[in-house]
Amino acid sequence: MRFGTVLALLCLALATACSAPRDDAPVVLAAASLQDALGAAADAWEERGNPRPVLSFAGTSSLARQAEAGAPADLFVSADERWLEFLAARGLIRPETRVDLLTNDLVLVAPAGARSEVVIAPGFDLAAALGDGRLAVADPEAVPAGRYARQSLRTLKAWDGVSDRLAVAENVRAALALVARDEAPLGVVYRTDALAEDAVRIVDRFPPASHAPIVYPAAVLSGSESPDAKRFLDFLASGEGRVVLQRYGFGAP
Repeated sequence: MRFGTVLALLCLALATACSAPRDDAPVVLAAASLQDALGAAADAWEERGNPRPVLSFAGTSSLARQAEAGAPADLFVSADERWLEFLAARGLIRPETRVDLLTNDLVLVAPAGARSEVVIAPGFDLAAALGDGRLAVADPEAVPAGRYARQSLRTLKAWDGVSDRLAVAENVRAALALVARDEAPLGVVYRTDALAEDAVRIVDRFPPASHAPIVYPAAVLSGSESPDAKRFLDFLASGEGRVVLQRYGFGAP
């Protein structure tokens, strides 16, 4: 009985060790729109014998606030430059590690089975296309995807008609889910999000000139003690890492 008890405890300890992240694994705070691509990159990194990074996804604004509050993390990947600058101004990143990783596009999506046809152009009537519904969008006051959406719609003279008809979500994946569940007839998301969800279809692409360039910068956080944080970031920025990320529809800076 004593041998059996010891053996069971050893098996439990081994199972726990195998399921838990290694102590030296870097913790990555990353924009919600990177969920699939960064997960694949982490898998590729682990296959090379490295500790798999611990990935935490949310709206960039929320993650930046977490980093500001001292959340234990090693690497920050933003969906825009503003929130990385927010951390830089507070001395919370290592400036020499900063790199622009990826680019993206902004698109209008509808449920896959919907017949909505909208041509995005200056002065287009987005309000009419919504019918009695609302436009799903990430929070324009804080989340990069929402700010890009508002900027583009203002440039195209379509914002005033829909500004009081928004279904505001906490991040771009949440906005995508509203359209996928047919709870909103239209939504504004990144192209990569639309490609990752079979329950939506891309109606049209917003002109790149109608909004600021969508760039994903990243940097090691100043409080990081992980020796692999910079190495993983270097992998993401390498040709090999970018091939993995670009499989999910992202562009190169």
